[in-house]
Amino acid sequence: MAKNRNEIAEDRKWDLTSVFDTDQAWDDEYEVVSKELDDAKKLAGHLTDSAASLLATTKIELAIAQRVEKLYVYASMKNDQDTTVAKYQELQAKATALYAKFGETFAFYEPEFMTLTDGELAEFKVEVPELNDFNHFFEKLLSKKAHVLSSAEEALLAGAGEIFGASAETFEILDNADIIFPTIKDSEGNDVQLTHGNYISFMENKVREIRKNAYQALYSIYNQFQNTYAKTLGSNVKVHNFQAKTRKYSSARAAALAENHIPESVFDTLVESVNKHLPLLHRYVNLRKEILGINDLKMYDMYAPLSDLDYKFTYDQAVDKTIDTLKIFGPDYLERVKRSFDERWIDVEENKGKRSGAYSGGSYDTDAFMLLNWHDTLDNLFTLVHEMGHSMHSTFTRENQPYVYGDYSIFLAEIASTTNENILTETLLEEIKDDKTRFAILNHYLDGFRGTVFRQTQFAEFEHDIHEADAAGTVLTSEFLNNLYADLNEKYYGISKEENPEIQYEWARIPHFYYNYYVFQYSTGFAAASYLAEKIVHGTEQDKENYLNYLKAGNSDYPLDVIARAGVDMTNSVYLDEAFKVFETRLTELEELVAKGAHLNG
Repeated sequence: MAKNRNEIAEDRKWDLTSVFDTDQAWDDEYEVVSKELDDAKKLAGHLTDSAASLLATTKIELAIAQRVEKLYVYASMKNDQDTTVAKYQELQAKATALYAKFGETFAFYEPEFMTLTDGELAEFKVEVPELNDFNHFFEKLLSKKAHVLSSAEEALLAGAGEIFGASAETFEILDNADIIFPTIKDSEGNDVQLTHGNYISFMENKVREIRKNAYQALYSIYNQFQNTYAKTLGSNVKVHNFQAKTRKYSSARAAALAENHIPESVFDTLVESVNKHLPLLHRYVNLRKEILGINDLKMYDMYAPLSDLDYKFTYDQAVDKTIDTLKIFGPDYLERVKRSFDERWIDVEENKGKRSGAYSGGSYDTDAFMLLNWHDTLDNLFTLVHEMGHSMHSTFTRENQPYVYGDYSIFLAEIASTTNENILTETLLEEIKDDKTRFAILNHYLDGFRGTVFRQTQFAEFEHDIHEADAAGTVLTSEFLNNLYADLNEKYYGISKEENPEIQYEWARIPHFYYNYYVFQYSTGFAAASYLAEKIVHGTEQDKENYLNYLKAGNSDYPLDVIARAGVDMTNSVYLDEAFKVFETRLTELEELVAKGAHLNG
């Protein structure tokens, strides 16, 4: 059973006092920023009065945004560490409301900025040269000119921000705080309450009956609440489609990808390439069936370890391995990695009410904190290395860019994290020569590729289909969502949907379906990372330098241009083809090891 928060050792909990010393300090800052937003309302209508006005207002908006972000990060992380604490639910609600107030206050900015002609903006820059510091910021704004509404309309949409986010917030509360999963038996016959955090451990159990019981127990709850989940997801999709239509985009996908200046063809190329390579996934599924000796392979068998080797890492061992692996990036990178451990950036252990999964967070003015739900598995080592990639990306960006460019696009986010994962795989395969351990590592890599490139593209297809269905007038009932998801799952895995009835409810437990076309970037990011990892491990010092420059670039240029300078052209399918070549090479080696009996005891 998961511990209470107060039972977790301090050195296994993140230290948020570096953000705000106390909750009272947060409250004090909240009041000050709220008052400054009230005062900022007088700026409306004067943005383009002069070059000086444009500069001053831009600086004020960014300065307040920076402080709102910090307030939100503290509140959300405090809430995530235990979602049952009413006080931090309240803080997060207040922070969300403050974000909405910020958006409403500065809703005038874009419409007023769009009234400037190119000539007027050029004259302003001559008059006040400091405006040139915001050239790329202004350029990105102008690219959205056709989609910015009037000041009154923008204020109306901004004011509805809390309403638009209600479905996603309802899902989070329901899924993390209110849902209680059944109690099941573990390997020793003990009663254990199923949680988001320990579910994957049950799915990785070598005893099939335990996997089956955990799987059926979990999905019995999603079956029970499928109509509620359908309503929250369906309402969220309606928000995306409404916002896209209101802003004159052709679709929700077009609107979402436009935020990062990503052509829709990048999405379509991914789906096309993955579908073309589905025979590789089917080949892996068939190998899994052979190794496990199972004729009727089920979805709850997809995470069962194929190796008899119990290859685990304690958290302390994982820290050492992370440091050893990431030293390849050089002393500057490694120094920051060590700081993350020494200065308690990481919330390590699972506790009751804690948000499930893992993430890297923080804001421009804070450390790049990480949330984990640690279990002593190889997978959790990879999770730590993955989140460390995000946190180092954030750290280098924030240290090298001003606030206006001190973040990075979602499209680039998954590249830094999965590059670390790929380097860890390369490191382990280079170090380890015995067949049984290599088998375990290859098993993990292939499962990771399946879970990232294949699975996330499956999610992307589902997400796109439900947005298109809603736009066409289809009601997203639980029955519709169940059937759509079951069909996609059968296409991807070649496993009968009739013989795997629980999988139809999987869509209900995926939080990323609320993130507005986020998931496809896991797949593109992993494929690009595969290519970059090869350059870092086997390439030149210049390749490493190019990669570190990518980490430092932040939002100072368009995402495709930033990653192109690191050595990856993501406008064509070459990087995807190269990723699938690596997958096939390692799948072939696994097949050869199976032929040698490397997966067997003895």
